[in-house]
Amino acid sequence: MDRTESLLTAATPGPTVTDPASVPAPDPVRTEAVRPPSEPPRGDPRWTRPALVALLLAAGLLYLWGLGASGWGNAFYSAAVQAGSESWKAFFYGSSDAANSITVDKTPASLWLMALSVRVFGLSSWSILVPQALLGVASVGVLYAAVRRWYGPVAGLVAGAVLAVTPVATLMFRFNNPDALLVFLLVAAAYATVRAVETASTRWIVLAGALVGLGFLTKMLQAFLVIPVFAGVYLLAAPTGFWRRIRQLLLSGLAVVVSAGWWVAIVELAPAGARPYVGGSQHNSILELTLGYNGLGRITGDEEGSVGPGRMGGGGPFSGQTGLLRMFDTEVGGQISWLLPAALILLVAGLVLAGRAARTDRSRAGLLLWGGWLLVTGLIFSLMSGIFHAYYTVALAPAVGALVGIGATLLWRARTTPAAAPDRRRAFAATGTLAITLAVTAWWSWHLLGRSADWHPWLRSAVLVVGLAAAALLLLVDRLPRRVAPVVLALGAAAALAGPVAYSLQTASTAHTGSIPSAGPFVQGAFGPGRGGFPGGGPNGAFPGFPGGQDGTGQNGTGQNGVGQNGGTGRNGQFPGGAGRSARGGGMGGLLDAREPSAELKALLEAGADDYTWVAATVGSNNASGYQLATERPVMPIGGFNGSDPSPTLAQFQRYVADGRIHYFIGGGGFRANGGSNASQEIATWVAEHFTAKTVDGVTLYDLSSGKQG
Repeated sequence: MDRTESLLTAATPGPTVTDPASVPAPDPVRTEAVRPPSEPPRGDPRWTRPALVALLLAAGLLYLWGLGASGWGNAFYSAAVQAGSESWKAFFYGSSDAANSITVDKTPASLWLMALSVRVFGLSSWSILVPQALLGVASVGVLYAAVRRWYGPVAGLVAGAVLAVTPVATLMFRFNNPDALLVFLLVAAAYATVRAVETASTRWIVLAGALVGLGFLTKMLQAFLVIPVFAGVYLLAAPTGFWRRIRQLLLSGLAVVVSAGWWVAIVELAPAGARPYVGGSQHNSILELTLGYNGLGRITGDEEGSVGPGRMGGGGPFSGQTGLLRMFDTEVGGQISWLLPAALILLVAGLVLAGRAARTDRSRAGLLLWGGWLLVTGLIFSLMSGIFHAYYTVALAPAVGALVGIGATLLWRARTTPAAAPDRRRAFAATGTLAITLAVTAWWSWHLLGRSADWHPWLRSAVLVVGLAAAALLLLVDRLPRRVAPVVLALGAAAALAGPVAYSLQTASTAHTGSIPSAGPFVQGAFGPGRGGFPGGGPNGAFPGFPGGQDGTGQNGTGQNGVGQNGGTGRNGQFPGGAGRSARGGGMGGLLDAREPSAELKALLEAGADDYTWVAATVGSNNASGYQLATERPVMPIGGFNGSDPSPTLAQFQRYVADGRIHYFIGGGGFRANGGSNASQEIATWVAEHFTAKTVDGVTLYDLSSGKQG
């Protein structure tokens, strides 16, 4: 066995199959000669720890370099973080403002970490985004640990590296959406499941359930997609009796319920007047939000109050087309699919190698764990008819990385089976499968890079040529000098990772803001900042039905007094009175990004701020977040994220005004593409009819403390 082969077969101590008591003491010489391909030799090489440290440092550099350029990132969540840093009540509930008018439309666990950071280090882009980057580094490390336990350090390092340089992972670990914490918790739950399977440990499988429950407190039901996979793998492979496995899984399920349900119970049982309105719901209910807008509505498309698919069907403008190939399409492909074909091929190949292994075989159990995660979550993402964004696919990145690391390692071990062994034909098949996998990966990278044909065009050809050459050399590697094997492997790895690394570097060097970020360079026909506009939308990539529906301006794009003329709908279904900003680049008139106020407007809002509960109110959370982050004072987001929640009602708003609790109303905003409440439109109309408008730097403002009638 040469040095390259020994590196690729190195692993940690411990048996890989059945009960340790049933395994006879091995003959060292015989074991080395006929060791099964799925079982690596014991002990980590000396280079393992330095290699891991280098991987984690590289990931940290990728996620932290120039992080402040993204400013507030997703201002919707940054405003909630600012609120939570000022008010413990806002912290607990995940309120959009420190005066606790309404919550964000997610459970708040991801906000807690960032708000604690802001409390310690002060409000800044870095204090908000650095926790996300650290979660990314931790995810890489935990994935390495999970894969290494059963397949060795090389498999773990490959898995961690693939996760680290997946473009959508680079994007989301530099951004302040909940996905960074969700990925970390799910990878940690997978690690706990691996540990539980090893010894049928109740403690570890209960911990896995608790971590998934915390995932629910991060991004609700998406965290539960892995439950049937983790439970199924444990039920299959844990080395203990059937009924004990059932009892352990019931305890794990109880841990899920407790860790996820305590917060839900408090919110649901608290009197409505003692807590903020539950954003994203139409009836002020966290259960409605969980099961509706953020639950089954995402599957069926029936999401009342959303601005997205719903009655439009097909996943809407943000989502690409539903179908089995969605993960490979123009919208999503460059985010996650670089090594997705390789992961699927290697999953099948690994299961074939496992054959009819014992029930407790860890090699097969690991493939089922990571393969089940990939297939279940990937199919849900592909077929869901509700709102779907390409960045959701970061949840697939750990599974893709694990399968690539595991599958490549298992095939290489099968290839190195001694020539006298009866499985020599399997060794040839393993070599051929590795070569085919590499060739397919190089071709797919060539195809993805072609979607941005003007972006470093030389890279596309280089990836294809080097990848195909390395695949051909893999077929001949047994006939080449042994010292050539490391070169072949290095060429193959370079070809496979060049595309995602290039996309990740471009992503890390680009500022990302707004609610729908995208990784990588310009892709014609894909939605997102700099991604080419709305697919299938209006002229010049704009999307009819939102402000700016034609050429980014729209008819009556500013509306009468900034609130819309008679509350009607404009040409192409626009909402007159919106900000009239370009629908391209993720703007959509304040629906998807925040407006930074001028110095004059900021000073006006801050004047006398201590005399008011809210320095201003405006329709839509992103409209409000820009003003709130600039002033660090509560700004009421009327109607929540989409402006379609009944918070507050017109009567409540009128009472707040009568009590002198709101200083200004800021015109603009308002989106009702899929039902929801009319309250925000009623409030905007009432303000326009009863107060005098003035314009400050192009922004329509109403002084609600003046008592003047319009």
